[in-house]
Amino acid sequence: MKRSVQTSDKGYIFLFLLPTIILTGTFLYYPFLRSVYKGFFYWDGYLTSRFIGLENYIQLAGDEVVRMATLNTLEIMCYAIIFQVGLGIVLAVLVDSVKFGTNFFRSAFFFPVAISATAIGLMFTLFYNYDNGLLNQLLTKFGYEKVLWITEESSLIAVAIPTIWQYVGFYFVILFTAISKIPDDFYEAAHMEGLTGIKKTLYITLPLIWSDIKTCIILAITGSLKVFELVYIITGGGPVNSSEVLGTYMYTKTFVSSAWGYGSAIAVFIVILGMILSVMANKLLKREEVSY
Repeated sequence: MKRSVQTSDKGYIFLFLLPTIILTGTFLYYPFLRSVYKGFFYWDGYLTSRFIGLENYIQLAGDEVVRMATLNTLEIMCYAIIFQVGLGIVLAVLVDSVKFGTNFFRSAFFFPVAISATAIGLMFTLFYNYDNGLLNQLLTKFGYEKVLWITEESSLIAVAIPTIWQYVGFYFVILFTAISKIPDDFYEAAHMEGLTGIKKTLYITLPLIWSDIKTCIILAITGSLKVFELVYIITGGGPVNSSEVLGTYMYTKTFVSSAWGYGSAIAVFIVILGMILSVMANKLLKREEVSY
């Protein structure tokens, strides 16, 4: 009797999971497998399609722009881990120490996440505009010369700033929620032991939310591989591919150059890179988690 109940429970679980499985398989796994398949073809997206084996992947390995786009993506990834997650931790710890107005801070910091990346991209494009941009208007107001903000040397930083700003609030909310769940008993015991201020954060708060911090780092890694809109709107990957990332280069090759087969190969490379980096991050960040 017990066995039949367990089997019935499994049937209900599968029934409730079935819509998710169908949607995930249709819109995630099938397109990925299709990209893997099309990566072995020369395909212009319309009628011309012929099998070329590993030629797209061989071209990918020797493509200088892919190398630059990969390095730029990894650099933005480092910025995301250090500043997005780092600032999220700092803000969460600071707001947790505030007795009043936590809902205001939660809403204020999360607000940029709710704004369309397209709108943020257009806003920062206006900021960086040489003739009438906000930054140059402020400089001229105080008697300084105008600055060309988008150059080969500065273009990646120019797109990294809005990318970081948009998602700091996302990690803040995750980490603030994790901190708010820590029982007060831990802090009372720490206070009795003489742990206050920064020591309380280092020895009590951070170890207890380590699993959440690790989750945020993994999300920052995978999220950096999906950066597209802000780069495409603000710089278009230029000047001279200096701010090109894998997402924008894949778009350019696929929809502008009509090299759909090669674009599929780049998409496969992005997924594989994300899997490798996520596994590496999990291993590097692996430690015994403190439970409460």
